[in-house]
Amino acid sequence: MPSFNLELLLPPWIQEFSADNGRILHTDNDRMNFVIELSRQNIIHKTGGPFGAAVFERLSGRLLAVGVNLVIHSNCSHNHAEMIALAIAQHRIERYTLYGHDIPAYELVTSTEPCTMCFGAVIWSGITRLVCGAYSFDAEHVGFDEGPKPENWIEELEKRGIEVITGVHRTEARSILLQYIEEGGIVYNSRSIQ
Repeated sequence: MPSFNLELLLPPWIQEFSADNGRILHTDNDRMNFVIELSRQNIIHKTGGPFGAAVFERLSGRLLAVGVNLVIHSNCSHNHAEMIALAIAQHRIERYTLYGHDIPAYELVTSTEPCTMCFGAVIWSGITRLVCGAYSFDAEHVGFDEGPKPENWIEELEKRGIEVITGVHRTEARSILLQYIEEGGIVYNSRSIQ
């Protein structure tokens, strides 16, 4: 099999949207509003699914990386917003982990609780905090298959030193999921072709 390069291309609108590299958002509310708007812009620009995520320095609130769902446009099932944000963050700091005594603590803020795949990525990413908007139930309610995540997933993350906050601006985050469905967005599950 010939080798090939796998390139991660963010939609062009993201550059303008997050042009203020090093932007500082001090509160969970501000950070969640930012990722909810990422997910909304992804729908408006028709560049992917209704999910947004960002990695911030936990204490300062400095933005390190953003991600939006790119599954359909990239033809790659693992291109969820969380996966993209974590990959870009690790690439930017030139480390395979976002954890270390010589770097700031990092957190992932995501518009919806992680699916099974992203749950695993959170564990291995090195973040020390996860902040979520909509619940997994909200994504499942509109048709997304979130996978068999453990019922005690929050406890599992906390056992690994990852603080978890859920339901931040849930109503607003859930409205993006509903908007996506109302506008005819594709619900891409591995066993359903639309």
